[in-house]
Amino acid sequence: MEEIYSQSDQYMSPSSTTSSPASRVPSSNFFYLRKPGALRQPISFEDSPVWDETDIEVKVDEGGDSINAASPSLSKINSGSLPSPSLPEREVITRKIAGASIAWKDLTVTKNGKRKYSDKVVKSSHGYALPGTMTVIMGPAKSGKSTLLRALAGRLPNSARMYGEVFVNGKKRHMPYGSYGYVDRETTLIGPLTVREFLYYSALLQLPGFFCQKRSVVEDVIDAMSLGDYANKLIGGHCFMRGLRSGERRRISIARELVMSPHILFIDEPLYHLDSVSTLLMMVTLKKLANSGCTLIFTICQSSTEVFGLFDRICLLSNGKTLFFGETLACLQHFSNAGFPCPIMQSPSDHFLRAINTEFDRIITMCKSWQDNHGDLSSVTMDTAVAIRTIEATYRSSEDAAAVESMITKLTEKEGPSLKRKGMAGNVTRVAVLTWRSLLVMSREWKYYWLRLILYMFLALCIGTVFSGLGHSLSSVMTRAAAIFVFVSFTSLLGVTGVPSQLKEIKIYTGEESNKHTGAFVFLLGQLIASLPFLFLISISSSLVFYFLIGLRNEFSLLMYFVLNFFACLLVNEGLLLLVASICQNIFWSILSFLSIHVIMMLSAGYFRIRSALPGPAWMYPISYIAFHTYSIQGLLENEYIGTSFAAGQVRTISGYEALENVYDISEDSNSKWKNLLVLFVMAVAYKVLVFILLKCCIRKNLCIHKLFLCNQNTNNHR
Repeated sequence: MEEIYSQSDQYMSPSSTTSSPASRVPSSNFFYLRKPGALRQPISFEDSPVWDETDIEVKVDEGGDSINAASPSLSKINSGSLPSPSLPEREVITRKIAGASIAWKDLTVTKNGKRKYSDKVVKSSHGYALPGTMTVIMGPAKSGKSTLLRALAGRLPNSARMYGEVFVNGKKRHMPYGSYGYVDRETTLIGPLTVREFLYYSALLQLPGFFCQKRSVVEDVIDAMSLGDYANKLIGGHCFMRGLRSGERRRISIARELVMSPHILFIDEPLYHLDSVSTLLMMVTLKKLANSGCTLIFTICQSSTEVFGLFDRICLLSNGKTLFFGETLACLQHFSNAGFPCPIMQSPSDHFLRAINTEFDRIITMCKSWQDNHGDLSSVTMDTAVAIRTIEATYRSSEDAAAVESMITKLTEKEGPSLKRKGMAGNVTRVAVLTWRSLLVMSREWKYYWLRLILYMFLALCIGTVFSGLGHSLSSVMTRAAAIFVFVSFTSLLGVTGVPSQLKEIKIYTGEESNKHTGAFVFLLGQLIASLPFLFLISISSSLVFYFLIGLRNEFSLLMYFVLNFFACLLVNEGLLLLVASICQNIFWSILSFLSIHVIMMLSAGYFRIRSALPGPAWMYPISYIAFHTYSIQGLLENEYIGTSFAAGQVRTISGYEALENVYDISEDSNSKWKNLLVLFVMAVAYKVLVFILLKCCIRKNLCIHKLFLCNQNTNNHR
């Protein structure tokens, strides 16, 4: 320990060596200095629990409305070691605090890496968050911030294991639906919708009740997140739409979770990709949200001085270790006590990260190599590992750590009221909402939908003009079969243009399902119903162009079968596309896999070689039987040739089946074409079922952590 403390002086920058540690801390007129432990009177949400007979002491200013939580960690701030404004005499009284508290004790998270043993991402973390406050988890990159946040929210991946205890209102149990919200670092929004429409559809998916009630909730959320000026603007961001800026989009993603009025809100990097103005606006908005009674816990890399002044508590991490937890001002004093006072012109968060970020060792090495020409830079010679050990050792023996333990004990020694599970919208309502939302998106996204319709019609026009004027002679049989094969195969290949939209739908579903806004069955059924009008429009328009240009049999029933056959073919193709996109989750690999599967199916469809003559081990069984091209083309040829005859010479005629049997493997049964059509619809359903199973498996992976969380807590209880 003596060696650690002796080396700590080497860290100080040139600007900090000319003054004492006391002069390093902010003066009383510094921007972010405020009353220690300031906590405003929270306004309770609807049906939020109330703590009765709480043991937590709160201090109320005489003649004021603000409530200040008593915290032993601030004792040394007022002891004279840290300048602070003089405070009037206070009277300690007991108040009911509305909202939900969360505390974690000895929380450790391990994750299976490439090596045989597990890596500890978070190591024995302690902390808590109270209603009406903002608790920030700060640290350099790969310090375990997001992992700790996911562990508290029950969002760890299946490869991670969590040990320790998490208490919500003093109880060891996971949070029910509607009691908390989680905002990921990168969320997928729906560009063709306006802000009000997006939030309204989110409310319809989450909340039960009447539509008028949900509209009022949406308007309240828009006001809470300061989105009134953008409520009627399109979110945009793709399809050549000029979308909203990053700050507004980030606030929209948070507003979506506020629809349920959660007691606890977890946000992963709320300042991700935001400029300085958007950052300050975001933090002021979150501060206003915290003042309404919500418990805010979020991660952040670093912040400006103005933003730092808005935090209530800081959990400082480095390499998974907790180097400090407590009030913002106490963190400044903690670093000063450890021998790392903050320079007066430097942002506190920059100073903290400079001391504990191991990446700065590379900069120090570079500075040493420039010592001859840049002597001032080379004066920074402190090893970051030594600084981390110094700060950690100082925190473990400090009053701040004891204060955290004391507060956790107070929060967990008596169980508070359980958080109520809020009502959910019914599955019928969700299907209707998703269907209507998808229809609205399709009507506005011309790049992914209307452009596809134009391309299908253009391809049908090209194929029709190339094969036009065939007539009905016997010599046209081969060419007509080739035209039908080209039409089915090439239009199916053109389905690759739907890969971006399918990936977008999957990302939207993943984000909504993780917060229980929707489910796999609801998502697939809503998407299917919404896509039916669009696919039928493509099938009837393309079929009419191709059918009459080629000159197929002029009968209405035969034309309708052609349209239905092509419609079923598009349904199967969309199901296959969704399955590939769900597996690959990447636009490059999705396109490559989709095209490869189609080429293989085209080779085994029976056109290049009759299916009965294909090699048995692979091409005939099973590829030719799972290729939907086979049934679509066979049904269309039977629709065209069964029941008709061709002249072979002047006196002899042959049936359509005899004319085509040596070219393509078809059946002479008049009902065979309906069997092929039925097979296509069954294949469309089968692909949807496969996607459903795949999505359910992914859901089960995410839910495993909840079961593991409960098992660990039960094990600890038995111990």
